Amino acid sequence: MALAYGPETRHHRLPAALRAPFEARTWREFGYLLIGLPLSVLYFSLSITMVSLGAGLVVTFLGIPVLAAALALCRAFGTMERVRARGLLGLDVADPAPVRDRSGGGLMGWVGGVLKSGESWRHFLYSVVHMPWAIFAFTVAVVFWTYGWGLLTYPLWRWVFPVYAGVDGLQLYGDGTHNFYLDTPAEMAATSLIGLLLVLVTPWVIRALATVDRLLVIGLLSPSRLASRVSELESDRGVVVDTAAADLRRIERDLHDGAQARLVALAMDLGLAKEKLLEDPEGAAAMVDEAHGEVKLALQELRDLARGIHPAVLTDRGLDAALSAVASRCTVPVRVEVDLPTRPAPAIEGIAYFTVSELLQNVSRHSRASRATVDVWRVDDRLMLQVTDDGRGGADITGGSGLAGLTERLDAVDGILAVHSPEGGPTAITAELPWRG
Repeated sequence: MALAYGPETRHHRLPAALRAPFEARTWREFGYLLIGLPLSVLYFSLSITMVSLGAGLVVTFLGIPVLAAALALCRAFGTMERVRARGLLGLDVADPAPVRDRSGGGLMGWVGGVLKSGESWRHFLYSVVHMPWAIFAFTVAVVFWTYGWGLLTYPLWRWVFPVYAGVDGLQLYGDGTHNFYLDTPAEMAATSLIGLLLVLVTPWVIRALATVDRLLVIGLLSPSRLASRVSELESDRGVVVDTAAADLRRIERDLHDGAQARLVALAMDLGLAKEKLLEDPEGAAAMVDEAHGEVKLALQELRDLARGIHPAVLTDRGLDAALSAVASRCTVPVRVEVDLPTRPAPAIEGIAYFTVSELLQNVSRHSRASRATVDVWRVDDRLMLQVTDDGRGGADITGGSGLAGLTERLDAVDGILAVHSPEGGPTAITAELPWRG
């Protein structure tokens, strides 16, 4: 049976070596290397000039501000390079943190922040190091590109050489001094073949050169690991604070709407019973009996609230018993298997407990499953949790769902939540937490 392929299908069936010279990536990276040379000369000239001027004037009051201005200019160059890398190399590099004022305000505070910033000096190092590399990359890329396409298309442009009558009437190409004898079909075919090989090799040479540029941008123009970690911890701290505040509001709401309201009603009923004690002993006894039932309900609500804050069974007997208790309250049969040699840190244990609790609640409410499993084990210094069910699937971590909030909670302690839930099921949700024993 013959199959029809459109132009796009035929294009994608070509080998990668034949597609590479015509791919947009090759042309973008070649353009990046071409533009890099004049820009690197500009960066090198201005940064070296200003830093040298600032260093020469450092014995005076003007040297320090000039040096800071030079580093600030290098940071501006870095911004241009990150934009260029995003557009032509497809490299998404985060901008470094802004300069922090080191003395409480004013020009000198900004100057101190620039001079003490390691990112500023790394931007200056990029301006210095990039120029020799840009010269080399430009030269190699242009030589391969021009010689490849030039030799490949030689039969099309050989006519530009002047023709003169040579020895024995031969038609020779050249100026009479430097002669070209590539005029036979075999010679022209060999020339084009060499050009074709260069054209096919050139994209991979360009990609190798562009890879070095990527490494320079990532290594010198991206935020440092320490700065990235500090930013991540600040974000996680905000998540933890928001989560704690939300939990406190939930506890306050549960107390106000549940046990507190019930105890207020209980106090009123006991007051009425006290007034009726002499006039209507039987009615007072009935009210006291009703109040006794209210006390039991209030105590049960307080126990449930305490279990929601931190269950006593978790503290006393660990995850195995606590998760078994949670599984017993699920609306579908749940098999629990906990394989832990020791107990993790109490905070991690609590997070693991509430993670499984919320996932089993989702199973009860949304999955339409007939059975579920909970597995807990340890791998090196990580605590692993997995909740699976045979329900309808379709669980989504986006869209403001409970899974999104759970992901934020785990991320705050360097945890990970992975969701595999295709439509039609089954669903497998895996959580990974630091052990911290």
